[in-house]
Amino acid sequence: MRLTRRTILQGASTLPFAIGSLRTAAMAQTAVPAADAPPILFVHGNGDYDTLWMTTLWRMESNGIARERMLAINFTDPNARSDDKVEQAGRSSTEDQRRELTAAIAELKRRTGAARVALVGSSRGGYAIRNVVRNGGAGDVSHAVLCGTPNHGVFATDEAPGSEFNGRGPFLRGLNEGESEVTPGTAFLTLRSDGFDKYAQADGRFIGKPGVPTNVGPEGPELKGATNLVLGALDHREVAFHPRAFREIYKFVAGREPARIAVLPEANIRLSGLVTGTPGGVPTNRPVAGATVELFRVDPDSGERKGEAVHRSQTAADGRWGPAQVDPAWHLEIVLTSAGAPTTHFYRSPFPRSSDVVHLRAARPLGPADAGAGAVVIMSRPRGYFGLPRDIVLFDGKEPADVKPGVPTDSAATLRLPAAEVGRNVVAQFNEERIVARAWPAQENRIAIAELTY
Repeated sequence: MRLTRRTILQGASTLPFAIGSLRTAAMAQTAVPAADAPPILFVHGNGDYDTLWMTTLWRMESNGIARERMLAINFTDPNARSDDKVEQAGRSSTEDQRRELTAAIAELKRRTGAARVALVGSSRGGYAIRNVVRNGGAGDVSHAVLCGTPNHGVFATDEAPGSEFNGRGPFLRGLNEGESEVTPGTAFLTLRSDGFDKYAQADGRFIGKPGVPTNVGPEGPELKGATNLVLGALDHREVAFHPRAFREIYKFVAGREPARIAVLPEANIRLSGLVTGTPGGVPTNRPVAGATVELFRVDPDSGERKGEAVHRSQTAADGRWGPAQVDPAWHLEIVLTSAGAPTTHFYRSPFPRSSDVVHLRAARPLGPADAGAGAVVIMSRPRGYFGLPRDIVLFDGKEPADVKPGVPTDSAATLRLPAAEVGRNVVAQFNEERIVARAWPAQENRIAIAELTY
């Protein structure tokens, strides 16, 4: 069943809360109980990690879903292989992901005592969900929500036949064979974009093959037999992490409208997370030991530190840092120092709620493009792409030159400053979220990242 909802979100703001005079009143509100909803397991996509679900977890908590009844998986090696059947260092097969997700389902069932759980997946995460459900796991899964999952491939051609992203390859043909593309006994929902998903485009230019037909279009994420919703001008990531997506996920799993979309702030905030690395340039979720994490409170208008570090810790073998106690009004600088990587200065907006998935990966190494730069500052949006002219995107007072207009394809922009400008502040503005970072000297192997939350 297809229910098209064309919602053009020109200049939509995703910042769901205000801190200040309204904060006390917001904190006094009571979340609506939702104990009747099944436990929910969130599944990230290719190259990603569970921290992307942080804002979704907050919204679920704000609607009465207990944190103990939710789990977000961290796949050990989140990147797919070039050929699913050929081993590749630091990358996973569809079978690797099926096995890890099956174990996570068993853990969530054990923790909650529930007979079945709901699964919510972004992009490649939907493949793992479908693989589990189709191959013996349907009895454990009440709901399956697939957000931007390229269910009929990113491409469907005779090239790269072993790629799991090839709609003509054995993996997707196996999942899609039959009159229905869903497994009986599990309720399926797909969420997709109305033409703004970079991985559901008829022209191959978005995957490096301009002018070559992909044989896949905007409707590619839909499944025969599922409830299929179109969420307007949301991009590939936003169909999982945007407030609009949250509403549909919650409605489908809980069976009713959410009581609120905005995040309900907490008075006391505890932050912690995992430090991971990118050996050989491939992102993994393997823990990094011996990394140092420092938190500083910073001025929201200048990015300058306000006093000494409010937290300092070093990771052990499990890669965990924290917990750190912070105030929900504080703008933060999080400094990650780890062997073989640039010292990375993350600048963040205030955290409205506690989180144990504030994960940190060091910035990419300084490369040839950075030669001669006094400072390198990156504006990053992990939970979506920059859409021009859909969004307001300003970096140091200008629209970034390395963000392409049209279909949103870029989640990061880079600013390189001359040596004379080291130490000054740089403003990153995305719709209503504003972060002020400081330009650190590249000659000291330092990079600053203004990391957006929404």
